[in-house]
Amino acid sequence: MSAPSHVLPQQLSVADGCLQLGGIGLPRLAERVGRTPFYAYDRGQIAQRVGTLRRVLPAGIRLHYAMKANPMPAVVQMLTGLVDGIDVASGGELRVALDTGMAPERVSFAGPGKTDGELRSAVAAGILLHLESEQELDRVAVAGEHVGVVPRVAIRINPDFELKLAGMKMGGGPRPFGVDEERVPAMLRTVRQRELDFQGFHIFCGAQNLSAAAIAEAQTLSVQLAVRMAEHAPAPLRQVNIGAGFGVPYFPGDQPLPLEPVANALQQSLDLLRAAAPDAALALELGRYLVAEAGVYVCRVLERKISHGHTYLITDGGLHHHLAASGNFGQRVRRNFPVAIGNRMAGEAREVVSVVGPLCTPLDVLAEQMPLAPAVAGDLVVVFQSGAYGLSASPAGFLSHPPALEVLV
Repeated sequence: MSAPSHVLPQQLSVADGCLQLGGIGLPRLAERVGRTPFYAYDRGQIAQRVGTLRRVLPAGIRLHYAMKANPMPAVVQMLTGLVDGIDVASGGELRVALDTGMAPERVSFAGPGKTDGELRSAVAAGILLHLESEQELDRVAVAGEHVGVVPRVAIRINPDFELKLAGMKMGGGPRPFGVDEERVPAMLRTVRQRELDFQGFHIFCGAQNLSAAAIAEAQTLSVQLAVRMAEHAPAPLRQVNIGAGFGVPYFPGDQPLPLEPVANALQQSLDLLRAAAPDAALALELGRYLVAEAGVYVCRVLERKISHGHTYLITDGGLHHHLAASGNFGQRVRRNFPVAIGNRMAGEAREVVSVVGPLCTPLDVLAEQMPLAPAVAGDLVVVFQSGAYGLSASPAGFLSHPPALEVLV
């Protein structure tokens, strides 16, 4: 088989010239789903990724799933049996988490702009609330009085440092996320005064990082910061969530994140935390890293079109289902996700084409000037690395095309 000239999951399986997902050939899977476009997530790959983390990382590290990466209920339900907690960022995600049967004390709720209704629901359910501001602390206290429950809280800290080389920076400098580091001691005094149930800290610096050294440095600094802030806390630390930042390779030249250096640094951080707070748990919040490489987006070629010598494959899918693959979800310079003609994976023949969707905008591009197997109407285009920030992160209502389906195989 001649693979596409892009990063592909190591677990890629091909039989009879067709991509296999969950042991099912892509054409047969498309028949079972009933129509294109659709997302397919491979449960075996997700379980394998969690298993690798359990094997490599220190035994005392807790793994949490950040549902924002992929909130499909079946995916969340599956991960509930594999991870130690679920992190949500909206009332809708909170309902999905609680419906899985995950114990409420293992669910946390972060993010700015929580509504009063969301706060009351979370407090009543016993969810751990990550406080993003002093004002939110006051609103949480009021919510607790309203429902007659003492709120469980952690303070999200916006640290003075950042995660270097992160594809998305979430801490360091002015941010809408968390409480600036220098204001945390005063906020902890307010937590004591309001008699809230203090649990610990949330320190999330950034995401999508492939540098083990940068991740290790940020996580070490995060634990050191939590230990310093614990001196002002109204109760002993019980949990420190340091995010993760683990990235996945999307583009040519990207190399998978080496876990061993991160694991070694985490062991030292875990030892430091246990020395200062013996009962505190150290949690990693992982989203993209658990599910991205386990998912594909599949759409069907409707037409081949040539314009001024440039060949276009026009498909029934596009940015309305997969904004990230179109390059409009944070890329500074547009680069192609790994793409293939999923039912033509054998052979060496390639042609340079652009894969575009049905939307009335030049932004609707899934692959631009990319060497792919020669394709005709009816063939299946596959966008790899699509298990995270796919359908739920896309403008599905644009032009009112049918929504993409989702399956877990």
